Amino acid sequence: MFSRILVGGLFAGFLAGAIAAVLQLAFVQPVLLQAELYESGRLVHFGAARTAGAAVETAGIDLWRDGLSVLFAILLYTGYALVLVAAMALAAERGIRITARQGLIWGMAGFVSVQLAPALGVPPELPGTAAADIELRRAWWVVTVAATAAGLALVAFGKGWTMRGVAAALILAPHVVGAPHPASFAGPAPPEIGSLFAARALGVGLAAWALLGLLGAWFWLREGNRREDAQRAA
Repeated sequence: MFSRILVGGLFAGFLAGAIAAVLQLAFVQPVLLQAELYESGRLVHFGAARTAGAAVETAGIDLWRDGLSVLFAILLYTGYALVLVAAMALAAERGIRITARQGLIWGMAGFVSVQLAPALGVPPELPGTAAADIELRRAWWVVTVAATAAGLALVAFGKGWTMRGVAAALILAPHVVGAPHPASFAGPAPPEIGSLFAARALGVGLAAWALLGLLGAWFWLREGNRREDAQRAA
């Protein structure tokens, strides 16, 4: 069982992370680089002209930075994949059949838990944006992810209205308490760039998690079929 989880998680995570990295470089990084021009003061907004010597171009090729971004995405989604495939293994042990369709649903649940629900309180932020204390935001993020994941699990596998009520309470609780925010909001980049950055970051996350769920289920089924074939051959 452990080797099956490990193989499925590593392969699914590597592929999903690599594709997520390509999407980030194509859609998210150009917005981030543009925001960094405002953070450095090379560009200013509110209708002001460009600062002296500032260039319009926002992107350049930085192989070291891009390489680290790719590596981080692969490691991150590999970790997510190991957790996701382990959850599939637990479900399979309890008689739940894992299919490609269910893998997609599990991937969507992972996206909602890890990215969408936390973004309702603390959306993806550009460099230089005013923000609350990092430890408070990290703690709220962890609680929100755990509560949302537990709530969705109860929605999927719980029985009766009591379980559904507990699920709703868990999902809503972090947002009722509220995410930590700074006393005032400020940032060097135009708000339009901030909203574009958040939208693209979430869009890439959605695509990556959907792929992660599909690949995780596919590798889980593939490893199971391979082991069954090996046992029959023996």
